[in-house]
Amino acid sequence: DVPKATEPRGDSDGPRRGSLCDRHCAAINNVQGDLSDLGPHLHRPRVLPGGLAMGGGGHGAPGGGGGGVSHTPCHLPILSAAMSPPSCCQQHSEEVCESCVVKTTLTAENVVEANKLSNNYKFGFKKWKSHVTARPWEDRSEIVKELYSDLNVIRGSGGSTVTCGNVLYLLLFGWWLSFIYVLMAAMMFITIVGAPYGRLCWDLAGYFLWPFGKVIQKVEVPKSHGALGACEAGAETSGAGESSALLGGPVPRRWRPWCWADGRHWQRAGAVVWLCLGYPMLVLAHGLVCVTAWLLVVLIPVAKLNARTITRVLLLPPEQVVVRRLRMTEVPLEGEVILCCYRAVNPYYYKYAVDGINVFAVNLLPLVLVTLVLGYVDSHNRLTSSPIKFTLALLSIMPLSYYIGMAIASISAQSNFAVGAVVNATFGSITELTFYITALIKGSREGNRCYAEIVKSALTGTLVGCVLFVPGLCMVIGGIRHQEQRFNSRSAGVSSALLFLSVGGVFAPTLFSKVYGKLVCGECHNVTQNPLGHYLCHNCHFDLMENNGTLYYSHVQPLVYTVSLLLPAAYLIGLFFTLKTHTHIYDIHISGCHMPGHHHSAVVHWSRWRALVILLLSTLCMSACADLATEHISPILTNSTISQYFIGVTVLAMVPELPEIVNGIQFALQNNLSLSIEIGNCIAVQVCMLQIPILVLFTIFYPTNFTLVFSDLHVYASMFSVVLMNYIFMDGKCDYFQGTVLVMVYFILLAVYFFAPSPSGC
Repeated sequence: DVPKATEPRGDSDGPRRGSLCDRHCAAINNVQGDLSDLGPHLHRPRVLPGGLAMGGGGHGAPGGGGGGVSHTPCHLPILSAAMSPPSCCQQHSEEVCESCVVKTTLTAENVVEANKLSNNYKFGFKKWKSHVTARPWEDRSEIVKELYSDLNVIRGSGGSTVTCGNVLYLLLFGWWLSFIYVLMAAMMFITIVGAPYGRLCWDLAGYFLWPFGKVIQKVEVPKSHGALGACEAGAETSGAGESSALLGGPVPRRWRPWCWADGRHWQRAGAVVWLCLGYPMLVLAHGLVCVTAWLLVVLIPVAKLNARTITRVLLLPPEQVVVRRLRMTEVPLEGEVILCCYRAVNPYYYKYAVDGINVFAVNLLPLVLVTLVLGYVDSHNRLTSSPIKFTLALLSIMPLSYYIGMAIASISAQSNFAVGAVVNATFGSITELTFYITALIKGSREGNRCYAEIVKSALTGTLVGCVLFVPGLCMVIGGIRHQEQRFNSRSAGVSSALLFLSVGGVFAPTLFSKVYGKLVCGECHNVTQNPLGHYLCHNCHFDLMENNGTLYYSHVQPLVYTVSLLLPAAYLIGLFFTLKTHTHIYDIHISGCHMPGHHHSAVVHWSRWRALVILLLSTLCMSACADLATEHISPILTNSTISQYFIGVTVLAMVPELPEIVNGIQFALQNNLSLSIEIGNCIAVQVCMLQIPILVLFTIFYPTNFTLVFSDLHVYASMFSVVLMNYIFMDGKCDYFQGTVLVMVYFILLAVYFFAPSPSGC
């Protein structure tokens, strides 16, 4: 749950680096004799549902997302190596080193997490980093436990409370929140009957000005039949309870007039005045602080502080609330600790999750509601403009993509591989397809072919970005932590082969039209006096529809339909190859015996039905946001001076993929570059083999301006990207320099798109 540098325990997120070849060979030679003596009595690994082997001891460190990764030939790989002649390891051959490093052992906490980890390595499945089950509390690090604390733990020595984060709290919230409490105290003293609450507000004014190192406690006051007797008993008890064992003297007690410790507290006049005048104003102030601090994420301790004040402190009888500053020589009061905060800022709150959902996805969920309300209520743009609505709709796609991804991962982890493959193939591309289809429908209704060009640019941008930018960025970030990273070149080769096939199939109609299409020019001039001489022509392009419809309908369109049938068939063959007949190419082993918490039953965050409901609701909201984005993109396309090609390949293509990019970076930081590469390859393959054929199928039933004929720029950029990616991935290892090459090539292509003119007629 925390970086390895700050967590010495074994349950860190980070994986252990693969050992050197000589260490593997030494381990194999050491165990060879023992294994040969055991003979037929070797312990056979236990097989769990889904074909996952749970064998004896693992060397993988548990990590985020359900397991750790260790590039060591543990368990089954060691057994097979131990039965082979030891001479290969004594020679330290390069082939043995490669096999030692590539083999991967995964540690899982339970069967559901094991299924999720196994699905991550399967072709066609969405790669998911986060847990789909709740981790046992005792197995978490102290830093993560602190994230979920209720701010009611008193430390022995918390050090100095004067930190940059605490000063930031004072500047942002502390001074004006304290001022409001001073005003509330004055108002309650004026009412006379609310004087006890006035004294409480005065104490809380000093507390919220600088709450760090202070404690709010609830002390019990004995019940009494008379108000005066209750006050006296409470004062005496308080004085006795506040004595310090180390200082040897009592803390000066506080006289509390009109205090009520019986059960009829809310029937008193002072309590009614408090609920009508003081409490609502303070709820608004604390609510504003709570929402602001929660949205800033690192200030979530401040949000918890204010939320607990609203729900607990301000609803207690004032005589039961004690505010004190803790000193190292004092013993706290005998009473319940309600609030005790030492830091306003905790940078580790980016790991915080609510019901398994990352805090950033939770914070962006209200943005979806705001987008839908503004988009459909303010249809005439009286409150906001079209560019703002387009930006909000595009940003709303990010959290919805996260929810869709987690729902798919949860369903797949709790189902067999057939159900998981169907769910991933059906909903894995729902984000992009929703936007593309709504854009094509709008373009067809308006008779504007620019929407079809935007869709083609977005398809190409997703392909190029997932082939170059996603793996390149993961290599750079992972290479900073790990000097050299290795990955399974055999599994990457399957995706690369399908990528070559898909790119060739998608751009086959374009190449066909370039060969057999007619070149139509707008204006030609004879540069010589001879009528048979040379002509200089302008605005030339290959015409397929206007003056050469026969070529398109007789030759190009049948080719498009043929390719659209062959590409999904190749995708299904790839699924069958990797999931059924050649699963060994991934060379992974799931182990859970030495995993902390392996004895706990799996507590899933989302059940299958809950995940299905969230998946359907997120898909509906995604459709609505995509409709709003396409509705309000027209002013941007017409008034912007930026090339429409650039808008399509950047904003429309990569924003929906941001959750996948974050997953890839997290895998790379775990030294699990195989999954980072597979994330990009899987998306690129789905673009060509699923999304484009679905769009072609859609145009059959709903005629649009979408034709599978791309511009030359799209063709050259896509083919060059695929060739470069395969060249980089040939040796099965990489570093940050190779990642930098991929990223720089991607930026060069973006520069080309930026300076390219918009499509003709747009």
